[in-house]
Amino acid sequence: MAIPEPRATAERTMIKHLETLIREIPDFPKPGVMFKDITPLLANASGLALAVEFMANPYRNAHVDLVVGAESRGFIFGTAIAQALNCGFIPVRKPGKLPYERKSMQYQLEYGTDTVEIHADAVAGHHRVLMVDDLLATGGTMKACCDLVQGLGAEILGVTVLIELAMLNGRDRLAPHDVASVLVY
Repeated sequence: MAIPEPRATAERTMIKHLETLIREIPDFPKPGVMFKDITPLLANASGLALAVEFMANPYRNAHVDLVVGAESRGFIFGTAIAQALNCGFIPVRKPGKLPYERKSMQYQLEYGTDTVEIHADAVAGHHRVLMVDDLLATGGTMKACCDLVQGLGAEILGVTVLIELAMLNGRDRLAPHDVASVLVY
């Protein structure tokens, strides 16, 4: 039997700690859904710091210019990751929330459509961008965010999320972008 590398063992222990800080709420927001509530993790100083480090670390040497976070929990992690990577932060918002000239992207939901917006001058062709959200499910929101950023000419270095619901195949929808997730369910 191979002896595990100490760093790998320590990393697994830290990830297990993060898993204990995710509260599962059955049948929310509708029957059959097991909601992953990150509120306890956000309230835990060491858990929040650890989550940000795990989300930022794959991109530490990627020369990220801007972090783009999806409304609203992507703002929480996105701003902290931007600080950790010493770069700026750009929000992608729901319609009607941004005051300046905007670019919009409509995308398909399970039952209908939704729209996300970004300031038209937020990113440009010379920017290297990291996309951030708390959770990757079907990938619809993040795909729309990526399409917005690419439409403004920026280069997407990757997508980082705290939680990935692998059975919903959101990662496939984001191809060819690199996707890094800390917790996979």
